[in-house]
Amino acid sequence: MSHADPSRRWTLRGAHTEYTVAVPAHGRWLELVAWGPHGVSEGPSPVEYTGPVPFLTAGDAAPIEYATDAARPFTGADLIVETGSGDRRIGFEYVDAEGDDTRLAVTFADPVTGLRAVVHYQVPAGTDVVSRWVELTNTGPEPLRLVRAGSAGFCVPTPHGARLSYQWGQWAQEFQLDHVDLGHGAFTVGSAQGVPGHLHLPWLAVRDQADPTGPTWGVALAWTGSWEITAERDTGGLTRVRAGRRLVDGPLDLPSGGRLTLPTVSGAYSPDGLDGLARVWHTHQRRLAGERLTPRPVLYNSWEATYFAVDAENQLALARVAADLGVETFVVDDGWFVGRDDDTAGLGDWTPDPAKFPAGFDAFVKEVRGLGMNFGLWVEPECVNPRSRLYAEHPDWVYAVHGRPLTPIRNQYLLDLGRPEVAEFVHSTVDGLLRRHDIGYLKWDFNRPRTEPGRPGTEAAGNAARIDLDGAHVANLHRIYEQLRRDHPHVLIEACAGGGARTDLAMAARADVFWPSDNTGPLDRLAIQYGFLHANAPHLLSSWVTDSPGLFDPRPRSLAFRFVLAMAGVLGIGADIRHWTAEQRAEASRWIARYKEIREIIMHGTVHLVGGPDQPRCAVQYTAPDGATVVVLAWHTGRLDGAGLLPSRPVRLPLAGLDPAAGYRHGDVHYSGSHLGAVGLPVRWSADHDAELVVLQRV
Repeated sequence: MSHADPSRRWTLRGAHTEYTVAVPAHGRWLELVAWGPHGVSEGPSPVEYTGPVPFLTAGDAAPIEYATDAARPFTGADLIVETGSGDRRIGFEYVDAEGDDTRLAVTFADPVTGLRAVVHYQVPAGTDVVSRWVELTNTGPEPLRLVRAGSAGFCVPTPHGARLSYQWGQWAQEFQLDHVDLGHGAFTVGSAQGVPGHLHLPWLAVRDQADPTGPTWGVALAWTGSWEITAERDTGGLTRVRAGRRLVDGPLDLPSGGRLTLPTVSGAYSPDGLDGLARVWHTHQRRLAGERLTPRPVLYNSWEATYFAVDAENQLALARVAADLGVETFVVDDGWFVGRDDDTAGLGDWTPDPAKFPAGFDAFVKEVRGLGMNFGLWVEPECVNPRSRLYAEHPDWVYAVHGRPLTPIRNQYLLDLGRPEVAEFVHSTVDGLLRRHDIGYLKWDFNRPRTEPGRPGTEAAGNAARIDLDGAHVANLHRIYEQLRRDHPHVLIEACAGGGARTDLAMAARADVFWPSDNTGPLDRLAIQYGFLHANAPHLLSSWVTDSPGLFDPRPRSLAFRFVLAMAGVLGIGADIRHWTAEQRAEASRWIARYKEIREIIMHGTVHLVGGPDQPRCAVQYTAPDGATVVVLAWHTGRLDGAGLLPSRPVRLPLAGLDPAAGYRHGDVHYSGSHLGAVGLPVRWSADHDAELVVLQRV
């Protein structure tokens, strides 16, 4: 590295960070020089290694940005390619590069096979994220087969050992933040379900064990299919994170003249631990939203109130109460279409049921809108029930393996969205609903992963090229979302997959909001949202106030607790509000009015995560972009110290990012910024006071 040509060294600059790479004199790969705050590359590289590598190669210890199996034959390659004869060992040579302070494209080529790789970098304006992807082109005469097709390798210095943070879960228990110390060896998370999945999030954070609240690096993948992230720490103190697709359908074929663009993977850096890293991701996702980062409406969703028993009468009864509370969008969930009285039938036949809407569906929608609300609708267009007209007419449209029984999940099969005719059906179905009816909100659900690794009619193809089912499904899904947003810009789209099984950076760029979990139980949801906000911005967090005790959580929590909890992102209601008392409705109206006063700050503010869901101090702080207003949402989850009958002092919530010399006012109480940072904002819990919304104004 020290002998590299200065003309083959490049620095990409973010708002507060820089990312420097260089091609060594031998030209066989691209190496990281430094990644961190501005100026970090002005000195010896913290990741360079020039010492001995017994029983290894130089590449096995080098901080390579994109490694073939020739560059890193023993310690993990990003790209493994096989020729028609079964040979491997692709080796690249540097060709050229072009770029500036925010963009870079470095081209390498393999002289034996003709494979060319363009390694791309981009730092979106105003962020501290570096996004990377690779374009592969087969310029040789023979087809190639990609056995591994990772998108990038990120190198992080961890001299004292790596502390990894990740998120695990299952249905109704998503986004559980956890940590593992990695002295040596590898740690892997991923999904083979054709969807990011409930089990893990395509997100990982790395920091040195000796400084757990200090410099932290993050990696997140923009891919809505099967994926894998592996962190491996070597004996020299370097942790290398590989991220990319998991090839669940087998190797990818790249014919002569073929081109393949691998998924984008983004890296983030913060000097301020996981909390600071969350803010870096929030800024990035707000940039992805662009001009669609508008105030999200307060919504009502009918699912937990009526389940499948949808009809015009009960939905209008709910809508009238919702409108009185101040709700802005009314969403009819599952059960509105022909044949849908339970989960065993109807999926695929997307026609409003005339028996449920005897005056006509449009008349029903008009009546909802006449109450002053927008109208929203639930769909699950990628799935089909065996008991449906669609399946009777097109049984070959589902994923299947010849001669093998299909695997039902939730009494439904998965449509092969990679087939052009299926993609056209899905797009035309959803597009048609939006054109025929006055719909302003779409909840797109996905309640089962892919289980069958085949497509009817292809098994007899012999040695023909493999079908990339995962890639084709994801590509068409993304294209349909983009078409719908282009043709119906006024429609907000909520991405749901049995809860939070479809949350990744690619969907964050195409959906307006995520449904993080079907579990709306307040204490469970507090942990879910705490993890979610470490990787996702508040404008993506849809949260409902539901009945308590409810379906998932029998532990009662006050209406205040449930509203303050749901205010942490996009406020919604899912309770059966027909049965709320007059007092409950009046309190709900007050909370909704308060949310509307602060939601711009929730959407755009700087977020600090205080404490955690299992600690007495559990809060989220949102500071307005101009610093003039600070919103604090706090919840009590611990002991009450005698329910106010014993001597005790208030819990203190230390706030961050405030001007220590400024004054802040909450009602008649004044604080200095120094006091709020060093001592904290006081909150006193009691049996009937388990949540708090505090708005501080700078004076």
